[in-house]
This record gives sequence, C-alpha cells and structure tokens, in this order.
Amino acid sequence: MSFGLICSSVVLGLVSDWLSLDVLKPNPIVLTLIILVFALVGFIVEWLPIDLTALAIAVILMLLGLVSPEEGISGFSNTATITVMAMFILSAGINRTGVIQIARDWLLQWGGKRLAQQILAMGLMVGPISALINNTAVVAIFLPIIEDWARKQRISPSKLLIPLSYSTILGGTLTLLGTSTNILASGISQELGYGEIGVFQFTPLGICTFSVGMIYLAVIAPHLLPRRKNTNRDRLNQDYDLRNYLSEVVITPQSNLINQTLRESEIQRKFDLDVLELIRDQVRFAQPLADKKLKSGDILVVRSSRDDLLKIREERGLDILPDVQFRQEEVETESLESVLTTGEEKIAEVLILSNSRLIGTTLKDLRFRQRYNVTVLAIRRGAELVQGRLGRIPLRFGDLMLVQGPKQSFVGLQTTRELLVLEERDAETLRPDKAKIAVAIVAGVVLFAAFTPLPILVTALTGVLLMVITGCLKPGEVYGSVRWDVIFLLAGLIPLGIAMQNSGTTQWLADRLISLGGNLPGYWMLVFFYVITAFLTELLSNNASVVLLLPIAAQVAQSLDFNPLAFIFAVTFAASSSFMTPIGYQTNTMVYSPGGYKFFDFTRVGAPLSGTLMFVTPLLIMLIYGI
Repeated sequence: MSFGLICSSVVLGLVSDWLSLDVLKPNPIVLTLIILVFALVGFIVEWLPIDLTALAIAVILMLLGLVSPEEGISGFSNTATITVMAMFILSAGINRTGVIQIARDWLLQWGGKRLAQQILAMGLMVGPISALINNTAVVAIFLPIIEDWARKQRISPSKLLIPLSYSTILGGTLTLLGTSTNILASGISQELGYGEIGVFQFTPLGICTFSVGMIYLAVIAPHLLPRRKNTNRDRLNQDYDLRNYLSEVVITPQSNLINQTLRESEIQRKFDLDVLELIRDQVRFAQPLADKKLKSGDILVVRSSRDDLLKIREERGLDILPDVQFRQEEVETESLESVLTTGEEKIAEVLILSNSRLIGTTLKDLRFRQRYNVTVLAIRRGAELVQGRLGRIPLRFGDLMLVQGPKQSFVGLQTTRELLVLEERDAETLRPDKAKIAVAIVAGVVLFAAFTPLPILVTALTGVLLMVITGCLKPGEVYGSVRWDVIFLLAGLIPLGIAMQNSGTTQWLADRLISLGGNLPGYWMLVFFYVITAFLTELLSNNASVVLLLPIAAQVAQSLDFNPLAFIFAVTFAASSSFMTPIGYQTNTMVYSPGGYKFFDFTRVGAPLSGTLMFVTPLLIMLIYGI
C-alpha cells in the first residue's frame, strides 16, 4: 500500500470514529476535539494573533472544566516556558555585546566569489551560532551584514537570504538550546515520563540533517534561487518606485500657505503627504520642519501620490515641479539614495519584527514620524509594493519600510527592539568590551547543563543573572529582550496538551492511528508522523505542532513497542523543518521582504529540501537511536 493511501485511510478512519461518538453528550473527548478544531482554525485564519488565540484556548478549557484553574495557568510556570524566556535574554546578551559582529570579517574572508562557496561559508557560520542562541536573533543580526555583503559582491540579496534563514533553522536542531521548540519538546517528554532531553542529545542527528541541508543549499539551491532585487546604485528607486511618489512643489505668491507653519497648515494630516525637505534660496533645510514658516518661492520635497498632489495644488496654491530634484543631479554614477542623503539626513530600510507593537496599527495612529523622527517613504511586503495612503495601512510582521530622517534618529532606531535597521549596527550602540564575558556565560550555561546534574532551567537563569551583574545587559533591557508573544503562545498551548491527556483524547487518537496503521513498519510510522508534523507546522506554528502531536506519537510508539524517543525526535525535527512557505517559521518571514521574494519562491526552493529530509531524517533516527 502506498504512503498516500495509508494517510487517506488514517483520515477516513478518524472521521468514521468521530461520527461513532455520541456528540450529544458532553463527552470530554468530544469537547476537547471541538476545542482542538477551533484551535486549528484560529491559528490558520488568525482572527487574533496566535499568542492571544492560545491564551483564549486556555481560558475556554478552564471554563469548560477540562483543566483546573491551576492547570490552566501552569504554562506560565512550566519549566519549558521559563527556560525559553531565559534563552531569549541570553541571546540578547550576546547580541548587545557585538559577539556575532566579530564573525563578519571571517565571512568576508572566506566567502569567495562563487555563490555556492558564499552560501556554504555563511551556513557554516550561522548554523553553529543558531545551535546556542535563538535563531531569530541570529537572522536579525546577520540580515544587515548579508545585505551589505551582497551589495559589495554585486549579488542580489535574494540569492543569499533564503539560505540564511534555512541555515539557522537547520542549525537550531544541533542542540537542545537552538529553538524554543526543542526546549518545549524536552519539557513535554519529561511530563510524559520519558525524561528530559539532554543538551547534546539532538546533536548526532542534528549534525547529519544540517550536513544534508548545507549540501543541498550549496549544490542545488543556487539553481533555484530567484534574482528578485537589484544590485545597481539606484536600486532603492527601482525597488520602491520612488520617482512616482517623490516630487517637488513650489509655494506660489497666491498660496494660502504663506506665513503658515507646516503644523498650522495641517497639509500633512489632511493629505497623504510627507514633507522631507524645504529648499529656500538653494539652501536645504531638513527635519524638523513642523514649526518653520513658509514663504513664497519655497520648494518642498514631498512624498505623495499624484492624486493628492493635484488636490493640494488646487486647494493650497502650489505648483508641481516634476522631477526637478532629479534632473538637477542626473549623473549616471549617482543614485536616488545619494540624492536623498545629505550631511545630516540619510535613507535606509527598516524591518518590522515579530514582537513589535507596531503590528496591526497604522503609521497615523502611531504618530510614527513624531515618535521616531523619520518619514516612511514606501512599504514592501515580499515582492509587493504597498500602494495607497501609507498612513492608513495596518502594518504587519515582516513589512519592510523605506525611511528617511536625521542620521541621529537612526541611532535610536538601531536600539529599539521592535524594528530592525538593515544596516550594520554602529559600534557605539554595542558593548564589545563585554563580549568575552557574554561568551563565557553562555558557554557555562551549556556546559553545566550538559555535564552536571543541574537542569538547564537553573543554569539558564543563573546565566541571566550573570549577564546583568557583569554589565553585558542593563536591567531595563532584560524584559525588552523577551519574545512575549512566544511566551504567551507556550503558556496557552501547554494547558491544551494537559486537557488532551486528562480527557483521554491523546489515547483515543493514538488508538485510532494504531488500528489503522499498526501493521506499518517502524520506519513508515516515523515518516507518517514527520509528514503530519511538517504539514501542521506550515499552517500553524512549530510549537503548536509539538504540543499537539508529540504526546500522540509517543503513545503510539509505546503501544506498538517502538522506541518513544525515536518518535519524539521525529516530531521535534519535523516541527523545525519549515521551508516551504514564508509564514511557517519566523526566520522565513523575516527575510521575505528584504529579499523581495514572492510567496512561492520558498516553495520552489524549500520543497526539495523538505522532501529529502522527510525520508532521510526518519532513517537517520533509526540508525542513531534505534526503533
């Protein structure tokens, strides 16, 4: 029987058994399955952010009595949740001391000129780093470095950014500490009675899958990776189509703006318009301009749509000077970026991070210009250039904004935890004198957890305390470095796992799978759970997939006299193998817009890798850990 037919029979069997249950009675299994379906739909549709969806699930479970109040909030005190929180803080300590920036020179030295060599050098650097600190932090640090490197090498960043994301995903499987998924799987394994997973227990399998992945990325992926972004000097204009949105307007003697300030005129509030510069008698005035009185003959460099420019011309007595700004400086060697960058002003790309408070709000609601003292010129989502009134568009995780403002404002942007400026961080914002201390602390956390009886929770919290005492992190930076969306996601999902155990849903689902596929060889059972987990991860999240499927997989293994650890590892590795969409894994979403990718670029590059690991990983699990 083919694997596809086996999967089909499993699904049909589950439907048949579901219909045989008496859904009219408040059966705990029925209620849990209903909530499980609600959770799946909620994660896919995203009526709420997934962390709030998880929290809502925990509340519903308590209201229905499927978990006690103590069990409903137990996710907040779970060892996995606290350990993940501590690892975020340790990652921030490494980040703030500039440890990873030290690796930049090595990358430039060994990257070479060939794309395959560049991908291999990058992967061999970021993979091992991702084994010890959170891989989203690694991508955040390396994104500006790789973008700058690509520009210097005259390579489209889209040739390198998907490999960057995939390398960190693969590197996260090298140790227990690489991802929150690994830590969560270890906690669930302990609760199920199979013991915690050791710090280096993943490593033999992780090294093998990482090697397979790097061979694929260096040999095959270069032929599949698209060239989405420009490498010429005027790339920002071409990527963001700025010449259609940047213009000059002159204040005529008949204008009603004369002797008014920009603040008094309210033209920036009433129209979709941002004033970038004021030119008076060939002298340029940059931000802040809100309180500068306007005179006849003043030239305003503005970002606006043509429709709004025409409205302003009629209502406020302005003349449009199309492309004058650019004709004056039309030199082949000069780019639009250099035209918009003066001694005090600069232009750069800024990425919205997953823990940003900007997500779901608009630039207008945020008073973005006043808050950060920069102006948003354009927004990109993957390959799409967002059109319309920028101030009214709800922002999303992964949006890439082109901003202009005073150079000093970008120092502040570099230190915020909600936005990532795609340029190398200024040295003055780092603490390089603390770099060796930070490395020693993280090494101590790993070694003590691996070779002493101390649990990883204890060593990680000790490391957090030492980061603050030694000055690697300031006390105020500790709380800001935690990905609270991940913490609430874990805290909300853990009660769902408890409810599945308490109600007997895990055993019921395991029995259905055993009755339908119990005659399968161990290898194909591993492949089955790997495929199901990988599929759910692309739709939901890696942590949600582990919470839902790991207990079922372990129960099936125990009932069939297989090695439960092998099935735990299959689910855990599959949950960290999201390569086929830009939304299945945080690092994929982070490189989506900076690379200018289209959605199916990830499918084209990721599908062969996912297909390879789908059959190779279960085989390696059998060879290394036994079945």
